[in-house]
Amino acid sequence: MYLIVGLGNPGLSYRKTRHNAGFLALDKLAELARISIKKKQFSSLTGEGTVDGKKVLLLKPQTYMNLSGDAVGQALRYYQIPPENLIVLYDDVALPVGALRVRGHGSGGSHNGMRSILAHLGTENFPRVRIGVGQDTSLQLRDYVLKRPGKDEQKILATTYDRAAEAVTLILAGKLDAAQAKFNSK
Repeated sequence: MYLIVGLGNPGLSYRKTRHNAGFLALDKLAELARISIKKKQFSSLTGEGTVDGKKVLLLKPQTYMNLSGDAVGQALRYYQIPPENLIVLYDDVALPVGALRVRGHGSGGSHNGMRSILAHLGTENFPRVRIGVGQDTSLQLRDYVLKRPGKDEQKILATTYDRAAEAVTLILAGKLDAAQAKFNSK
């Protein structure tokens, strides 16, 4: 089984913000795979199904971003899923709007949700898909990521979520290198 996590913040006020890019990309994957993410467990909303023939648990932590590791740790322990079968989707201000970066391992950088997951797991060795949301240096970082993107950005991000879902499918098929070659921005 694989655990695929989209990072974001719960609640309507955060629903379409840049910081919820992970939730929105996971929603796209769920839509394509016809998986409903509604069950409440592991301090999260979850849905089970298959993607490209692989059994998956889709997870949207409801703990707020800074505590995402709590929810991810609960699910991994319960299902005895090894960390290498975890895939995390999340926003990245260091990437331009619409860019993707697929990695097989690495640090959490400045992303508090990833830092929380890394602290709970004690390993960096799991794939992740970083979704570029850009950055506006005239705003505080917190204010920028918790703001909804404009209409032009929303259009770009909508296609980016499709591409992120495709990247996850390649990772599940054991084609991490192909996903990196196809989606990583130069």
